[in-house]
Amino acid sequence: MPSDSSILSDGLYMRTNTALDAYLQPRLKAIEQALDQWLPAPGAHPRQLPEAMRYATLDGGKRLRPMLCIAAAEAVGSTMQQVLPTACALELIHAFSLVHDDLPALDNDTLRRGKPTCHVQFGEAIAILAGDALFAHAFHLIALQAEHSPAERVVRVLQLIADATGVDGMVGGQVEDILSEHEPVSPATLAYIHSRKTGALIRASVLSGAILGGATPEAEQALHAYGTALGLAFQIVDDILNETGDPARLGKATGTDRARQKATYPRLYGLDASRARAQQELQNALDALKPFGAEANPLRWLAHYIVEREQ
Repeated sequence: MPSDSSILSDGLYMRTNTALDAYLQPRLKAIEQALDQWLPAPGAHPRQLPEAMRYATLDGGKRLRPMLCIAAAEAVGSTMQQVLPTACALELIHAFSLVHDDLPALDNDTLRRGKPTCHVQFGEAIAILAGDALFAHAFHLIALQAEHSPAERVVRVLQLIADATGVDGMVGGQVEDILSEHEPVSPATLAYIHSRKTGALIRASVLSGAILGGATPEAEQALHAYGTALGLAFQIVDDILNETGDPARLGKATGTDRARQKATYPRLYGLDASRARAQQELQNALDALKPFGAEANPLRWLAHYIVEREQ
């Protein structure tokens, strides 16, 4: 496997892409199977709700947040199976956020992951309730984590994820994102939005795997820094792709941020400076992993993927 410094070579990264694919495939398969098993099955009652929950979650998505949880757990000596309930819970929370974010009252998007958004497919009322149910079901899965991990670790992760998704996390960031539309963008406001709307859950995904895996305080601190840098890098790249990406590859509309005059990195700093900042945050994430050896290579590969992706 490449070293921490050599992985920055473009040619070497192309070779490690194969290693990343080999790493991802069995874990993605396990995540999909677990999501299918743990999501409620359609039945007589309640009508439509299980179908909408499954529609919003299955058959699409990069599964980045569960993969970060698993990779961080493995980096500190744990296994995928030991953290799988929480990994899947993180994906349910992400799916919930997308369902609600796409609603007419928020971003009013009609395409997600290459198919009609949940409210287009099932109606606005069912989509709202499906998002609510996905969020609640996520905490049911975190409770299942107690079958695999000491209770004190599960409680820490429960608080971590609740904080990352609530007033001081994802929801708070989304509120500021909405209220900042058509307003002048300040660096402080942009940093607030990005660190919470996207960054908080990505950092929590990394840290939850580390905590459940029994990370030392030093390892946890390093992974906190990694997750913080990665969360910012992810949102900057998302901002860039909304300006420059191919809708067919992205599976969603582009140009929407500019149309709504959202607070984004390209709007405030321009595309070239945004790309440079994403690369700097990639380097910050890689630097944070210097205390680790080859056991953290999947985290390094995922960081490269996040910054260099085209979808």
